[in-house]
Amino acid sequence: MLTMGSLFDGIGGFPLAAGKNGIETLWASEIERFPIQVTKKRFPGMVHMGDITKLDGGLLPPVDIICGGSPCQDLSVASGKRLGLAGERSGLFMEQLRIVREMRNAEKSRGRPAESVRPRFLLWENVPGVFSSGSPKGEDFRVVLEEICRIADRAVSIPGPDRGKWEPAGAVMGEKFSVAWRVLDAQYWPGTPQRRRRVYLAADFGGQIAPKILFEQESLFGDTEEVKGTGEAAAAAAGSGAQGAGGAHGSPASCPSTGG
Repeated sequence: MLTMGSLFDGIGGFPLAAGKNGIETLWASEIERFPIQVTKKRFPGMVHMGDITKLDGGLLPPVDIICGGSPCQDLSVASGKRLGLAGERSGLFMEQLRIVREMRNAEKSRGRPAESVRPRFLLWENVPGVFSSGSPKGEDFRVVLEEICRIADRAVSIPGPDRGKWEPAGAVMGEKFSVAWRVLDAQYWPGTPQRRRRVYLAADFGGQIAPKILFEQESLFGDTEEVKGTGEAAAAAAGSGAQGAGGAHGSPASCPSTGG
């Protein structure tokens, strides 16, 4: 069974989805009292670790997946100032990556083979405003992609999008890692009758699975007919190995791109 750690846990959205897919959430990080009380009742076996800024990834129980939807206030177009990743709240994304690095470094120091170092997977969720946040426009998402890719390959450099605008779906494919993203709208899933568009990003630090997680139809729940505009092209590109269709490009030696 795959295991997961949930950062910025809120009321346990990621653990709920994980449980429906046979994934056990071992621990979570959250600081707000009410959400903690909710998840203690709903997920009694999940251990609460406290404030993310005080956690050491090397000391946490190793998990296969680390997930999190870091605070979006500084990235949202509705926030006004839009401080981006430089903001106090949205900048906590870097804490998520720090914990991933620390856990992986601890695993390597224990002598685990490279292909089994944990966490192998990272899941991240945020608002579409990240595509336009930063200076130049869209710089924050470029940084997100680059910092995530550098967990697997320190030499990776991610330029901005070809046409100055990030696509709603795409992927970066490295020699031994992959990162994919896709915008999904909650209104097309059962039980959520509201328009709620979010960017979902998956990283596989040990292989090429990330595009399959987000683009293969059987991997998704709910009615996805209405989101095929962003999904079908991405799925086709991921399946065919098409180059240069996504919104990010790396050096040919380290991370050619594919996506929609």
